[in-house]
This record gives sequence, C-alpha cells and structure tokens, in this order.
Amino acid sequence: MRHVSIVNIAVSLLIANICFIIGAAVVKKGVGPCSTATFFMHFFYLALFFWMLLSALLLLYCTLMVFSRLTKGAMMAIAFTVGYGAPLIIAVITVASTAGSQGYIQKDYNCWLNWSQKKTLLAFVIPALIIVAINLLILIVVLCKMLRRGLNATTQPDEKHPLMVIARCVAILTPLFGLTWGFGIGTMMSSSFGVHVVFAFFNSLQGFFILLFGTLLDSKVREALARTFSLSNLSSIRTRSTTAGPSFSSGFPFFQRLQQRSM
Repeated sequence: MRHVSIVNIAVSLLIANICFIIGAAVVKKGVGPCSTATFFMHFFYLALFFWMLLSALLLLYCTLMVFSRLTKGAMMAIAFTVGYGAPLIIAVITVASTAGSQGYIQKDYNCWLNWSQKKTLLAFVIPALIIVAINLLILIVVLCKMLRRGLNATTQPDEKHPLMVIARCVAILTPLFGLTWGFGIGTMMSSSFGVHVVFAFFNSLQGFFILLFGTLLDSKVREALARTFSLSNLSSIRTRSTTAGPSFSSGFPFFQRLQQRSM
C-alpha cells in the first residue's frame, strides 16, 4: 500500500504539473481553455494532497495498530475513494458555486483559481493546509514513537543511532507528506522575495525528492531493480551464447553455468 500511495502521488503530481504548463500556454486563449486547465489543476493538486494524507495515515496505522490489519481490498477501496473521490467532489462544487458569475478563474494573469472576487482559491488552500497540518502532527507522533522505542531498546553495535534514523525518516517523509507546501502560508502572508524563492524551490523539486528518498533509497525497490537488471543481463548473455553455437558454449563452462542459473 505504501508503494501504491507513492505511485499515485507521483502520477497526480505529474499530471498537475502538465496541466500547469498547459494553463500557462492557454492563458491568452480565452475563458474556456483556461477554465478547463484550472479545473484539472485543482483536481490533481488536491488528489496529490489527499494521497499524501493517505500515505501519512497508513504510516500512523502501521505504527499504532500493530496487531490489527485491514484486508488489502478494503485498504485499496478506501484509498482510491478518498484519494480521487474527495478531490473530485471539491473541484465540482467549486465550479458549480461560481457558475455564471465569472469568478472561477483569474483574468489576464494566469490560469488558476480566483482570489480577488469570489475567493475560490480557498477551495484549494483550506484542504491543502489542513492536510499539511495533519501530516505534520502524524510525523511528530511517529517520530516520538520511534524515539521512545530507540531509548527503551538495547542498542546493538551494528545498529544506527536513533537520531540518525529519525533524521533519515524526516528526509524521506517530508516530500511524501508535502510538508514543504507549508511555506505557502508565508507566500500568502508576506511579499518577501526570499519566502517565494524557498517555496518555489522546494515544491518544484518535490518529485525529485520523492524519487530520491521515497524510491531509490527504498531497499525493496533497489532489490527489485537489481533482480530485474540481473535477469535481463543473464538472458542477454544466454542469447549471445546460444547464437554463438555449441562449440562456443562448450569451450566456456562459465556460460553454461550462467545458462543453468538463468533457466
């Protein structure tokens, strides 16, 4: 389920950023294309936040409910219903509430939710900030549990220091939980150039941080990649040795052993 959450977080972020680029290209093309791009941006950015919330709730559930396990089907049903159903409801209600009033998008500035007239931007800001606050609380609870277990457990010589484990967890969970979006509060309350640069820097690299900390540093993902590449290398070696003929393979027992291993 954690990997399912990561995949949906990445997909939602990818489509939302593509819609953002499309919105920047059609900002001068009229209300229709800009409204369409804004709707899909709103929907997929909200889906991103709700999947980050589900990822945090899954971690909290695995941390606190050790001996209680939901079935995989139930968890998948809950995850996809909340991850895509709730953003769709919010996005549709936002469009319906501003129908006919020309207050859904900003005019002649960019394709995004309006703020000056109907305050439709709150339909994104309020859910996003609530989710960021919940994820921050979940992160604090999980870190406290880890720290308590680390202090109570007897440390082995080959084990890492609890503070190092906590620092690594913070680096991994911060992009997955979207905590860097909390800098958006500073952009709304201050016009400082530095605050906007920090907000743009961290959130533009959220996908990279998810790839690095949430995927490449995952031991299971590395094992799967190593197994996939090793099998592909063995199959290519077997193909080359087979096409070379019996004399080639008989002269090199090493390739025969590789063929047996790959079979």
